[in-house]
Amino acid sequence: MSVTVEAERPTEKTESTWRTLRRGLALSPELRTGLAGTLGLALVYMIGRVAVPVAVQRGIDNGLTVPGGPDMGVVATVVAATAAVLMITTTCGYLMMRRLFTVSETALAGVRTRAFRHVHDLSMLHQQSERRGSLVSRVTSDVDQITQFLQWGGVILIVNLGQLVVTTIVMLAYSWQLTLVVLGAFAPALLVIRLLQRRLAAAYGVVRQRMGTLLGTIAESVVGAPVIRAYGIAGRTARRLDGAIEGQRQAQQRAIRISIMGSSVGELAAGLALAGVVVLGVILGVDGSLSIGQLTAFLFLVTLFIQPVQIATEVLNEAQNAIAGWRRVLDVLDVAPDVADPGEQGRELPPGPLDIRFAGVGFAYPGGPPVLHDVSLEIPAKSRVAVVGETGSGKTTFAKLLTRLMDPTAGDVLLSGVPLRQVRFDSLRSRVVMVPQDGFLFDATVGENVRFARPELTDAELTAAFIELGLADWLDGLPAGLDTPVGERGEALSVGERQLVALARAYVADPDLLVLDEATSAVDPATEVRLQRTLDAVTRGRTTLAIAHRLSTAQAADEVIVVDRGRIVQRGPHDELVKDPDSVYGLLYASWLEQTR
Repeated sequence: MSVTVEAERPTEKTESTWRTLRRGLALSPELRTGLAGTLGLALVYMIGRVAVPVAVQRGIDNGLTVPGGPDMGVVATVVAATAAVLMITTTCGYLMMRRLFTVSETALAGVRTRAFRHVHDLSMLHQQSERRGSLVSRVTSDVDQITQFLQWGGVILIVNLGQLVVTTIVMLAYSWQLTLVVLGAFAPALLVIRLLQRRLAAAYGVVRQRMGTLLGTIAESVVGAPVIRAYGIAGRTARRLDGAIEGQRQAQQRAIRISIMGSSVGELAAGLALAGVVVLGVILGVDGSLSIGQLTAFLFLVTLFIQPVQIATEVLNEAQNAIAGWRRVLDVLDVAPDVADPGEQGRELPPGPLDIRFAGVGFAYPGGPPVLHDVSLEIPAKSRVAVVGETGSGKTTFAKLLTRLMDPTAGDVLLSGVPLRQVRFDSLRSRVVMVPQDGFLFDATVGENVRFARPELTDAELTAAFIELGLADWLDGLPAGLDTPVGERGEALSVGERQLVALARAYVADPDLLVLDEATSAVDPATEVRLQRTLDAVTRGRTTLAIAHRLSTAQAADEVIVVDRGRIVQRGPHDELVKDPDSVYGLLYASWLEQTR
């Protein structure tokens, strides 16, 4: 199958390489730890490498070609000195690499942590606007690419740039004519390589984008495997995955082709430099301007000069890949959370049960029509309220605004008179708990998932909580009770069982405001009846707001709020609202009754 993928072009001007590096290094202050000592080791290492050709020259000119035959004493001294220099150079190289590896791992661990925490702090809207696999790739593969460059390419680049400078100085000391030949051969090549690097930077930007797309596609295919099998769309999914793999392969190949062109130019310059040195060196030698030892040493030096240039091409290849990854990490960190924690400047929620007030609240998803229109209402503390309405009426948005998973685009949401935007997250999350419909569970045991709400609880206290919820028989029926693994995303349990664990987790959190996004929608009727009785006790003494999709939830509430097309159209007890069969609630009630027959 042939899949053609067009190159992705950034819509905005790409940040310059040096600016990206400066920002990335500023983001990793750990890289500066012990930097002076590391650079000192690198300097000794570079000087040691250049000292070998000098020793060769001394050995030839002062030991082997002296009048009267070879002076083995001088040769032995030069060999011993060279061995000592090599030992020192090797030791310094080892210590330098060890320090750089340690520092880079520490620094990149810090970057990964900061990037993850920032992604976690982004609003639900931003997380929903970008594929989760792409976000994950920025914290994993993109940071891995930076790590690889810092540990290998970065080290080599520093050492070889220093080696290039030191080697050029020594070459000038031996022969400025031969040095000009070498520089003349490499000058055009460096200009060409620099032009290629600009193309390479853009190419590796596409590579990192395609990698994020590939990881997102793979993640969706794995997580959505049951749906893929149920609908028999394995072939379509495979073609989609093949397209993502092919797109990444083509992007990688484009980058590699540009890199190979740079390497070839470097090889050509190296050949021209060596040929020119040999020819001019022989001429200078015949003329008496250059000794055999000096020419031999210069050829060694040319090799030391060529090596960094050739390696630099490969290193710059890795550097562009790493910089592209760094840009993607910085792009995430540049996104200011639109639901921000006020931190130390924020306020604490007042103690005790919380009352709710929506003051002219409106909300619209980016680029979409308004979901809520000028909602104003007050809910007293300790009330049990059900919010009902047709699908898409704005019920779940109502709950997300109340728990500050999103902020309204107009108006304010207040708890006990305090605007939510002013409440510190630690106060809000400890006092307000939401149980979503999906009942997400972590890959741990039943007990560990419930204990996420209160880590200090013992097994005995957790068991007591299940008993109070009327779930003791269900817990006893599990293979290992509290120690039963729930699997990834809780898939070892049924949908209803996952919801039971999520409710138990909310119960032990003991919030002052409990928001239930139809927490009983996934359980069977018998379990629903049992949970409804338990929830009556759980919600007593605290403010509870339930997004209702079932009649039983609305009947059990003190008051029902009816939402239709983003507006509150009715409000009152269930028994009062059903008296008007032609009202929005009356029609919903009739629909519920029809479903139960």
